[in-house]
Amino acid sequence: MPTWSPMFDSLTQKLSQAMKTLRGQSKLTEANLEAVLREVRMALLEADVHVSVARTFLQRVKEKALGAEVMQGLNPAQAFIDIVHRELVEIMGGQAPEHPITFASKPPTVVMMVGLQGAGKTTTCGKLAVFLKKLGRSPLLVPADVYRPAAIEQLHVVAREAGVPSFRTDVKDPVAICAAALAEAKLKGWDTVILDTAGRLHLDEGLMEELVRIKAATSPDEIFFVADAMTGQDAVRSATAFHEKLGITGVVLTKTDGDTRGGAAFSIKQATGQPLKFVGEGEKLEDFQRFHPDRMAQRILGMGDVLSLIEHAKDKIDEKEAEVMARRMAKNQFTLEDMRKQFQQVQKLGSMNKIIGMLPGLGQMKDQLASVATDKRIKHLEAIINSMTPAERANHNLLDGKRKRRIAAGCGRPVSEINQLIKQYVETKKMMGQMNDPKFMARMQRMAKMGGGPNLPF
Repeated sequence: MPTWSPMFDSLTQKLSQAMKTLRGQSKLTEANLEAVLREVRMALLEADVHVSVARTFLQRVKEKALGAEVMQGLNPAQAFIDIVHRELVEIMGGQAPEHPITFASKPPTVVMMVGLQGAGKTTTCGKLAVFLKKLGRSPLLVPADVYRPAAIEQLHVVAREAGVPSFRTDVKDPVAICAAALAEAKLKGWDTVILDTAGRLHLDEGLMEELVRIKAATSPDEIFFVADAMTGQDAVRSATAFHEKLGITGVVLTKTDGDTRGGAAFSIKQATGQPLKFVGEGEKLEDFQRFHPDRMAQRILGMGDVLSLIEHAKDKIDEKEAEVMARRMAKNQFTLEDMRKQFQQVQKLGSMNKIIGMLPGLGQMKDQLASVATDKRIKHLEAIINSMTPAERANHNLLDGKRKRRIAAGCGRPVSEINQLIKQYVETKKMMGQMNDPKFMARMQRMAKMGGGPNLPF
């Protein structure tokens, strides 16, 4: 999925509160600027951003905010948010390149995965392989961790799940394994070799020397440091040590769906000079996405991330089915069966909490929407429709009291929820019909300006 992790949720809330101090101000002055910067500083430090990184960030924001154009502007809150957005993008790595991996001009491309034990390197190798397959690449996974019990077998299992080959050999020397795998990749035409190297529980000179020898033997095009987001600033220190010894080219942040505050994502680029390229959010091999600093900055400031949502939807939603649905909506033929399909499509995209965070203007309304748009609620509504007959789904007018009681018994939900669903369906269908009215969007825009909230069918 896209970079939908909750690791910046707390920072988003605190920055939003800080920005409120500027709303209603006619101009940006040094006094109100200092007040909001104090709030931003506390938000960054509580998000586990390194003190020096926070200091640099705030200094750059202050310098730009004190510029003549901003100080003389009539919308200080918007001007300040614009500056913070630009600096967030910069501190997290700037504009992401077109491709996150530098591929060799002459295959195979060698990607060396390094990091401490427990960061999730082996699973990340599988995730990267799945990502590369979607790009049309043919990756080979190489088990070079001969120390951790069952590490080699684990990689073979991950490779099978990813649908890619893994290198097998009786050789026990990690350097020799990597060199032999590279030779076989050239022979058999695999265009990307992913080296799963050994880790340690802590920084170890012996490990580092081994990694240096593997680098010399394989000349990797990329060296990715795999960091556990939950270790916070420890991950930054480890990344710095690996970079000094090996010259890493990028960072992959794992476990971003856990109890993490996001400080490592801010600090790694500043500490190593190398970008955060990927984030992993869960245990599934598909839970792996490119890191886009600009998109993440938008999310942190509550601006949403529509581009990532669209990209994710393309992977998850059946395009032909979506076209059929669109045609039916255009003809106002929307039925309860169509609503059921919509619920199923929404669930493919991930949790409602994540989806809400991707939509502009709704990121800061998560708490208010939590009781309305929940994954459990969607499943309940789907269960209600599943308990209906095809004829009832096609014509809701058939649903009298007797039928509703039968449906309630079948799905285990009260009749009141069935009534709520039917009411929402009728309102949704009415809105679908209005979409053909050229005045509809104008009315919606006026409602948005007046603060009208979303009317979600959940």
